[in-house]
Amino acid sequence: MAAIVFMKLLKYKLLKDFWKKHSDAEAPLNRWAEFVESNDWKNHADLKEAFPSADYVGNNRYVFNISGNKYRLITVVVFFDGIMQIRFVGTHAEYSKIKDIKTI
Repeated sequence: MAAIVFMKLLKYKLLKDFWKKHSDAEAPLNRWAEFVESNDWKNHADLKEAFPSADYVGNNRYVFNISGNKYRLITVVVFFDGIMQIRFVGTHAEYSKIKDIKTI
C-alpha cells in the first residue's frame, strides 16, 4: 500500500506578507493553505473537485478566489511531485493588472 503524500505548499511567506497589509485575509488564507496541505491531488480533476471555482489558466497555473473573490491567488501546481507554489497573492484589482498570468 502506497503512502499518501500530501500537497507541499511552497512560498507560504507570500501569504504572511500579504496578510500583514490586509489583516482580514489572514483567516481565509490560512484555511486555504491548511486545506491544500491536507490533500493529495493527483490531477486537474481532483483539484477542480475540491475547488470548483479555481481557474486553470495554462502553463500549470491555477487562480483561486479568496474571501468571495476579494483576493486572488495564482499558483503553479506540479501534480506528479505533489507541489503547489504560490506565485501571486493580491487584491482583485491588483490581479486585474497582470498582463500574462501564464508567466507569473
